[in-house]
Amino acid sequence: MAEANYEPRLKKEYVERIRKAMQEQFSYANEMMIPKLDKIVINMGVGEATADSKKPTVAAADLAAIAGQKPVITRARNSIAGFKVREQMPIGAKVTLRGARMYEFLDRLVNIALPRVRDFRGLNPKSFDGRGNFAMGIKEHIVFPEINYDKVDQMWGMDIIVCTTATTDDEARALLKEFSFPFRQ
Repeated sequence: MAEANYEPRLKKEYVERIRKAMQEQFSYANEMMIPKLDKIVINMGVGEATADSKKPTVAAADLAAIAGQKPVITRARNSIAGFKVREQMPIGAKVTLRGARMYEFLDRLVNIALPRVRDFRGLNPKSFDGRGNFAMGIKEHIVFPEINYDKVDQMWGMDIIVCTTATTDDEARALLKEFSFPFRQ
């Protein structure tokens, strides 16, 4: 990403092919109505943070390697005695990707990480929120090529939320299918 005029492969594909396919499928009145990817939010909750306060920092470092961007450490809003969580205790990390980094992450997710998931049968096509956003979970963060398997002492899951500008779930599903998301039949 050293070059200023660098354009990710998926963004180029969106501009050249996917926009036309979406226009034909839904026959939008104008070009600005065509849905596009808005952002991708990756959240990594660390349940063991109550026992060891260094865990969220390690998780944040792994998340930074995966996303290519510095994550924010998430903190508990209020105390929960049953979980031994105090207010403002670090309990995870999250990162929001936009622009070129978003397209690069999506490319790695669909083409490299998801095929490496054990017993993967496809993404749930019902995991939309009603407003055109898709959420999914991955049980092991080691499916990403940036993580060195030998140096991992603990595996964490992560939530990945793909936010689109689509107004309905059907439009968002069609958009993500064009980005070759492997949905279950």
